[in-house]
Amino acid sequence: MRASAFLYPWDVVGDPAAPERVAGLGVRQVTLASAYHSTRALTPRHPAHRVVTARHAAVLYPPGPARWSGRALRPYEQGWMPQEDPYGAAAGALADAGLEVHTWVVLAHNSRLGEEHPGTSVVNAYGDRYPWAPCVARPEVREYLVTLAAEAAVRPGARGTELESLGWYGFAHLHAHDKTAGVALGGPGEYLMSLCFCDVCRAGYGSSGADPERLRDAVRSALYPLWAGSAGAAEAFPVRERAAEWAAVEKLLGAGPAAATRTWRAGVASSLQREAVAAVRAEAPPGFRVLLHADPAWHRCGANAGTDPADVLAHADGVVVPCAGGAAERAAALGPFARAAADGTVLAANFPVVSGMGGSPSTLAADAAHAAELGATELRLYHGGLASGPDLGLVREALA
Repeated sequence: MRASAFLYPWDVVGDPAAPERVAGLGVRQVTLASAYHSTRALTPRHPAHRVVTARHAAVLYPPGPARWSGRALRPYEQGWMPQEDPYGAAAGALADAGLEVHTWVVLAHNSRLGEEHPGTSVVNAYGDRYPWAPCVARPEVREYLVTLAAEAAVRPGARGTELESLGWYGFAHLHAHDKTAGVALGGPGEYLMSLCFCDVCRAGYGSSGADPERLRDAVRSALYPLWAGSAGAAEAFPVRERAAEWAAVEKLLGAGPAAATRTWRAGVASSLQREAVAAVRAEAPPGFRVLLHADPAWHRCGANAGTDPADVLAHADGVVVPCAGGAAERAAALGPFARAAADGTVLAANFPVVSGMGGSPSTLAADAAHAAELGATELRLYHGGLASGPDLGLVREALA
């Protein structure tokens, strides 16, 4: 199976040994970040530094002035690497080592955007804004995301792209010093806490058959047993299982209101995904592959955006699917996409290989074989720069 390792430009720039070290793992491809969210990253093998702090979401190349001139929403430039174009420098070095480079583009996840333009953010049923989560129903946000997708994906020499968080983002977020685990929301609770009630979404619910005020009150009522610690709340909010999550939402909200949220939110996400893929294709050379980081449960939010498998595979070349759980979770994640796939569809199974972050590089060979049985055609390894030396050794053995 074709394998690709995720990398940041700072894993490569300034480390002449990095490209050959990555190629020595046995991968043919690197998925290199060109637009990314804020992070603090360890660089365990870099000769010049050990920690890189990306202070805010940014593009890791110089954005085109003509493309963004006059726009209120525009990408932020990075300032923590001295190079003008760290993505380009890293991509060139990796290509010289014989590796095929694809871009890694993070879209609807941007805390600085929400802080500086608060009206762009998701607003929950209690009126709280999520600055890290742009509301993808808002026209100005959609225009920004589609434009960014095209620019950040089609970088010089890139052979394809992987678009992350191309859909709804919501409550769940690895934010600075998160203190949000005191109440176990489960999948249904996260969905309810992720429903947006900005003016655009309120109108959208109305057009889908729900009174937005009554819907907001229903969301608050449904969540109240969690905050109160009521008996039975654990049964009403199962932890994780895609079909059970949505069934619980329907029970908590009522079938009609739940259906209205589905009509609005699924339609918004699907149209955004189609627009972004079309924008990338309009600028890309022939043969350029467009993949989405995706979850087969349409209602899930986050980096792996919820999708309808048949819908997303009708316009994208494939998907990158999270496979961090055990065999049952892997089957639940890959199966719906495999059933919707056509000849040539890319189904990339994404495995974490950093032991300290919950990955299991020691079982990679067996896990990859199981993913192949489920229909996966490629592997993704998260993350070639963050992993320790021993972890990379296990990856090398598995790929061999």
